Amino acid sequence: MASIGVALPLTLDDSDGFTMLKSLKRTIKQNFKMLILTNPGERVMEPNFGVGMRRFLFENYHDNITTEIETKIQKQVDTYMPIISVTDIQFDASGADSNKLGVSITYRIPQIGVKDLLQFTI
Repeated sequence: MASIGVALPLTLDDSDGFTMLKSLKRTIKQNFKMLILTNPGERVMEPNFGVGMRRFLFENYHDNITTEIETKIQKQVDTYMPIISVTDIQFDASGADSNKLGVSITYRIPQIGVKDLLQFTI
């Protein structure tokens, strides 16, 4: 089967050399995760690319912070990944005192009829 891209982080694979992404769903999910975790200014030639979720980790936690994060995510998706549609963003702030913030983003890929979930903790 043809590969679409390389899986990150890089890992070795006996058949392809490196572990490869062979489905459109996994490729889009990886690209979405990179969009969320990349800090603005970090990507070469694209200074506005990225949500920069890690910068929110040490912000004072308040009610408006989740709205600010949602807005930033939606703007970045509209600009860099219009192929997906974010349907829901949930935050788990139970670890806010221990400097953790859980994020669950439900999104759809209408062109291929897929609904998926991206979860991570910062």
